[in-house]
Amino acid sequence: MASFVMEEFLGEGVLKGLIHQFGAAGWHDVPTLKIVTAEDMDLLKLTQQQKDALELRKYLHDRSLMQYADKMEDAGLTVSKLLKMRAIALSSQFSMRRAHVANVFKRERTTSSTTNVDLELKLKEGHVFKGIVAGKTTGHHLCSCFDPSPILDDVAPYPSLANISIRKLTTEYKACVECQLATKAPLLKASELWNEKPTVLLCIRRPGCIICRAEAHRLYSRKPVFDALGFQLVVVLHELIESQVKEFWPSYWGGMVVIDQSMGFFEALGSGKLLKERFLTDIVLNSRAIANYKAAKASGFKGNHIGEGDIKGGLFVIRRGRGGVAYQFIERKLGDWAPIVEVIEICSRVQVSKQMMAYNSYLSFYMLMVGNKKILVGRFKND
Repeated sequence: MASFVMEEFLGEGVLKGLIHQFGAAGWHDVPTLKIVTAEDMDLLKLTQQQKDALELRKYLHDRSLMQYADKMEDAGLTVSKLLKMRAIALSSQFSMRRAHVANVFKRERTTSSTTNVDLELKLKEGHVFKGIVAGKTTGHHLCSCFDPSPILDDVAPYPSLANISIRKLTTEYKACVECQLATKAPLLKASELWNEKPTVLLCIRRPGCIICRAEAHRLYSRKPVFDALGFQLVVVLHELIESQVKEFWPSYWGGMVVIDQSMGFFEALGSGKLLKERFLTDIVLNSRAIANYKAAKASGFKGNHIGEGDIKGGLFVIRRGRGGVAYQFIERKLGDWAPIVEVIEICSRVQVSKQMMAYNSYLSFYMLMVGNKKILVGRFKND
């Protein structure tokens, strides 16, 4: 995906000239602007035409089709109108290449709760999980000709995570709220995070890392999906550099950010020890790491080298309460990302399991009441 400055992204149409208005409200770059919600647009007092134009440009940017944005906006297209157009019309009206036409319609299944959000809700037949699903082994496979990171047979045990001491640095982003880090907030047990809601925890190397920023943005862009599934999204840091956190939130991540200075979550990913990158073998001489870096750079995001960046990250999907870890992904090579399809699939399974437990609980209660009623009726008859 090509890099765009704000002026290029907003184009020559109804959004032109709004760059200062967006910047004053905190929407100062393209990654930030792409997570603007309908509520944010209302607070910015955008007209319906401006809202439609912004949604159209966000949609085209996601599909690397920004070269058609001005023409489509001039034609009065909205996202919904665009998706109703026939391929031949797109080709003739906008001189669109065949491959680009395919990108327009490259959408996954959506639900009423997740309109206009890319979903990959269904695993393809024969899919092999890249992460570790609770209770299932992943096998042992080498990622390169060098010694791979330790491969776990199961997810981290719940006790190894529950008592980790963390501090909440930010809450979930709300419209027009400035970043005020709670660096002196009291320490709390990690289990308090998922006490009420199941949680997706993204453990990143450092907030200035371009790969980490791209991964965080990609995951947070699916927030409506996780909201519909009842999950909250949390980023875990192991090092506190205030300026870096402020650059990261909410430009690349609008969810909660916590600091784990004991590195408990990062040790849990390595089965009790920190997994660290080896510069020569894991980065310079590893084709997958290089490809991951190029993919992140192609997103148009910017990064820096401030902070400790050798400690590998990963992702946890944790059930509510004491339900434990449902899924775990380890960054074995620089820039390995937990596939969204797997994360959403596991969250869907957790939701279904929760619903089944609630139903079984209700059914058991109902049968108990029916049984008690029969006993009482029998007693009355005997009397």
